[in-house]
Amino acid sequence: MSKIVWLNGTFDILHPGHIELFKVGKSLGDQLIVGLDSDLKVNRDKGSGRPINNICYRKTMLEAIRYIDLVLTFGSRQELEDLIKLYNPDILLVGADWKHGEVVGREYAKKVSFFERFGGYSSTEVIRKCKDA
Repeated sequence: MSKIVWLNGTFDILHPGHIELFKVGKSLGDQLIVGLDSDLKVNRDKGSGRPINNICYRKTMLEAIRYIDLVLTFGSRQELEDLIKLYNPDILLVGADWKHGEVVGREYAKKVSFFERFGGYSSTEVIRKCKDA
């Protein structure tokens, strides 16, 4: 039986921190599943002008990354929770900034692991630099 690792996010502008996250995720199990926020959800969560790249673009980019085995999209907290419940991951990999927050789907994973940001990368910061250029 394969060990499943789940992580999710917006992944609007990919950067080396994301790649490191995917590498770590894959190293923790046999199958890495990535949940991807819909455009509408990103817009609601991050505000006007986001996402920069639409869901088709973001999903295509993620599917090309060798560490990722499956990309699933969701448009609400309930859809995310339902997907995590369905796949019942061995490890739910979450950004360390959620250590003291509510982790969606926690009860459906065997273990929750937190990932520290790598190299201080941030999609929001990359977008800001592009706008200032």
